[in-house]
Amino acid sequence: MSLLKTMEISASGLTAQRLRLDIIANNLANAETTRTSEGTPYRRQVPIFREILDQVSGMPRGVEVIGIIKDNSPFRMVYDPGHPDANLEGYVLYPNVNPVVEMTDMISATRSYEANLTLITSAKSMFLKALEI
Repeated sequence: MSLLKTMEISASGLTAQRLRLDIIANNLANAETTRTSEGTPYRRQVPIFREILDQVSGMPRGVEVIGIIKDNSPFRMVYDPGHPDANLEGYVLYPNVNPVVEMTDMISATRSYEANLTLITSAKSMFLKALEI
């Protein structure tokens, strides 16, 4: 595999992980949003990735985001009768966003981003060494 293809694969990984980080930040920002324009609490979003394969050789060419889905896990119910969105029994539906899960995903995405960046830096260094020869 050439160094240029390696850099292309890593660049697609950087793009995918950046989007993943954006979605995680959006989830965290809406962790307490009890009413959206749809009238329901915010639903956690999750990106779906797919490996891109070369048509001829079957070798990897990168990764792409094929969609962003909504997590259908149940909402949290919290007893808060004074809340404007409380039902008749006094319970409020809160988003299905768990900050611990989001922070864990954020660490994973950050590490993946760093790994791809390190690979690009290494390939760049190899190019420069080859030019010195």
